[in-house]
Amino acid sequence: MLVGVVSDTHNNISNVKSIIDIFNEEEVDVVLHTGDISKPNTLKIFKELKCPMMGVFGNNDRIEEGLKEICEEYNFVFTDPPLSIVLGNKNIAIFHDPEPIQEYVDSHTKVDLILHGHTHRYREEKIGDIIYFNPGESAGSLKGKNALGIINLQNLEIKRFFF
Repeated sequence: MLVGVVSDTHNNISNVKSIIDIFNEEEVDVVLHTGDISKPNTLKIFKELKCPMMGVFGNNDRIEEGLKEICEEYNFVFTDPPLSIVLGNKNIAIFHDPEPIQEYVDSHTKVDLILHGHTHRYREEKIGDIIYFNPGESAGSLKGKNALGIINLQNLEIKRFFF
């Protein structure tokens, strides 16, 4: 199972279209968004994905009206963080801000993968048995410097794609 991971799209519509193109070309099975979409019209563009999308709302999404309605209209599953899911027999926790992650890990013994955003910085590290991943900047204006990730849940191999 291939999982697309993106964070902090921050209403950059041009980049969102590139993100969708990459995920569709790579034929991911699901997209996980780690928050900060920013505007309902930006979220609506994700309807062009050829797979389901789920994720968490970020700090910039909390003040926006209309995001929950778009989620309902297009069957996107979003919640306030954390979102705990099981995909491909892997226990995944999705956060926006990395600050509450340690408290979560301390109280949840079965976690394979932690995804987060917020920092706009790439992170891929293994601590104990848990892989922590943030794909990094996706809303920047410098072409070729924005990134997203695709994770193969069979072997937990992570690939970054730049656009």
